[in-house]
Amino acid sequence: MKKFLVFVIIIAISVGVGLGWTSIQDFVTELTHPMKYSQYVEKYSEEYSVPQEIIYAVIKCESSYEADVISSSGAVGLMQIMPSTFEDLCRRTGEEYNENLLYSPEVNIKYGTFYLSYLHSRYGVWETVFAAYNAGYGRVDSWLKDESVSKDGRLIEIPYEETREYVKRVCDARDVYSELISDKEVKIERVATE
Repeated sequence: MKKFLVFVIIIAISVGVGLGWTSIQDFVTELTHPMKYSQYVEKYSEEYSVPQEIIYAVIKCESSYEADVISSSGAVGLMQIMPSTFEDLCRRTGEEYNENLLYSPEVNIKYGTFYLSYLHSRYGVWETVFAAYNAGYGRVDSWLKDESVSKDGRLIEIPYEETREYVKRVCDARDVYSELISDKEVKIERVATE
């Protein structure tokens, strides 16, 4: 009986440590992959048919959620939109162009998501969209014509290391956000059924 009791205690401690470790991992993941500005992400995800995890991943990789950041190349805000791209997107939506609006989290997320949607309608493959978001669609169009780096309309080898690494980072972040969103939905469902 004493051995059985020791065995049960060891199992209970192991389960407790395992659950504690999982909670710690979840906590760290949520710290390193925040889901700020969710009201805008959800709104424009639905409006432009871009999955939320992709929007969050691009924000994470582009600005780490710093709304007022400007890159060395002049890209602005959460989704690091170039003013010239923003001007073009404003023309497409029929809205007035004002470069200062790029500092607004809502405007930046709206137009960044709109741009992702536009690129997805152009390429149909998220990895190619991410490459175009980073390197520009003109450059990606030329890569897709080059059989040494593309096959069947898909990039198989991205010539620029920066863009190659960017695509990998966004894909990795997308996978983490996909899991976080799924976990969040499960928790909401669980609460709703209690």
